Amino acid sequence: FVQSLYLIFSLNDDLMEIIGLSLYVSLTALFLATLIGLPIGALLATKKFVGSNILNIIINAFMGLPPVVAGLFVYMMLSRSGPLGLLGLLYTPEAMIIAQSILIFPILAALSRQIVEDLNNEYDELFRSLKITASRRIKTLLWESRVSLLTVLLAGLGRAIAEVGAVMIVGGNIEHSTRTMTTSIQMEISKGNLELAMALGIILLFLALAINLMMHFVKNL
Repeated sequence: FVQSLYLIFSLNDDLMEIIGLSLYVSLTALFLATLIGLPIGALLATKKFVGSNILNIIINAFMGLPPVVAGLFVYMMLSRSGPLGLLGLLYTPEAMIIAQSILIFPILAALSRQIVEDLNNEYDELFRSLKITASRRIKTLLWESRVSLLTVLLAGLGRAIAEVGAVMIVGGNIEHSTRTMTTSIQMEISKGNLELAMALGIILLFLALAINLMMHFVKNL
């Protein structure tokens, strides 16, 4: 444990590299999933169309998507024999970003839909009286529910940064390239290098605690 703390406070190069890559992958995945998930969630909350109920069911079901299944899907798409194999993205950070985005997109879409739908029901008569367009309504609802949506984003970040199965499949856990905190912990334990594994575990636990504290703070705003 003392050696693990020494690695942390001495800013060990390997440790910092792994942490930096993990944060880059997870934050980028969160950004991409947010760009798609929040507008879709808001659209489903404010507009009923053919197939909207089915889409809601699918999104809710995919909230529990096993990470290894998402990893397998991305692997098949990016492998040499897959439709996107020519891009050469397999075993790169970009492949891990795609896998994490797929995992957290349903969470953001489903939770944001519920939040925006509740607010939309509350202000529906006001919007109708002002004859606000559908796009303006969605923008207004997203802005007014920004505090609650921030909690949703933090939940998505927590899911992404703790992911191991999907990123292991599409990233390959390559040293100095695709090695994240979770995959490194798994590998270092198998090698018997408990100092680095414990150091990464402490950082991961600290990040999880920080995310939960931020969620608690946001809820009480």
